[in-house]
Amino acid sequence: MDHSSPPLPPLDALRAFEAAARLGSFSAAALDLRLTHGAISRQVAKLEHWLGERLFDRQARGVVLTPQGQRLHQRTSEAFALIADSSDRWVERRGAAVVRLTTIPSVSSLWLMPRLKVFESGSPVLRIEFVVEHRNTDLEAEGIDLAIRCGRGSLPGRVSVRLFEEQCFPIASPAVAGSLGTGAPERILDYPLVHDSDASGWRTWFAAQGMDYRPRPQDRRFEDYNLVLDAAAYGLGVALARPPLAGEALRSGRVVAVDPRTALNSVSYWLDRPSSRLRPSAAELARRIMAEAGLATPAAEAFLKT
Repeated sequence: MDHSSPPLPPLDALRAFEAAARLGSFSAAALDLRLTHGAISRQVAKLEHWLGERLFDRQARGVVLTPQGQRLHQRTSEAFALIADSSDRWVERRGAAVVRLTTIPSVSSLWLMPRLKVFESGSPVLRIEFVVEHRNTDLEAEGIDLAIRCGRGSLPGRVSVRLFEEQCFPIASPAVAGSLGTGAPERILDYPLVHDSDASGWRTWFAAQGMDYRPRPQDRRFEDYNLVLDAAAYGLGVALARPPLAGEALRSGRVVAVDPRTALNSVSYWLDRPSSRLRPSAAELARRIMAEAGLATPAAEAFLKT
């Protein structure tokens, strides 16, 4: 017996279609969902491709549903109404001051969360809606206002500005640090090295000390930097401090520096936005983030005006 679920059409595309069908206009749907006209058009085209049917007739003054579109609109309207009526979970109310920001878990918890009250307070009062994931999304198509990512440069289809770089240095639990003592960098290899995503940070640090590092079987890799800090704090090995993400762990004493030598990481932190014009609330949050990161005013203004 086949218990697999039938394939579903893309839900974001259904949402865009329902709004356009209900309002009779891609532009009105874009305003309703706080997306761009282009994002609505792409989502509808994706749904039409998935279904293999034309859902709208494009006309000079808007769009008109085809017979296939009318049937789908009736079904989607009923389905969305049923979900809205039966759902008992809390859904955050969207408003002009709500800003959607996507970033990876470590940046969310270690850099944004300690500053969230500062970022949301002031005039105007803002509300940040987090979209936490590792993949680089199509910001405009998915209705994302801003993104903070770790990388080596700009990405196509985005306007980017470098927020800050990292001067990395080795850290470990107080017990491991005590056993390592001070001395040549080679002593650090007595313990497993802990890193996230790839070992480029450790390669860079050892290269700055005139050494060639290759990952060993005893070294540990974790996908997220939160886990890297936890592993170091629990004595599983030596990690690299990545300022400013490691700031609280160092201040609390969970981890301590085991070597004063630093190296500039090959990756940086970037603030991204779609190429389309920012909404005022998103522009205000971008200003607050760039000010907190100490970004020079000319670079900040260029990011907002590009």
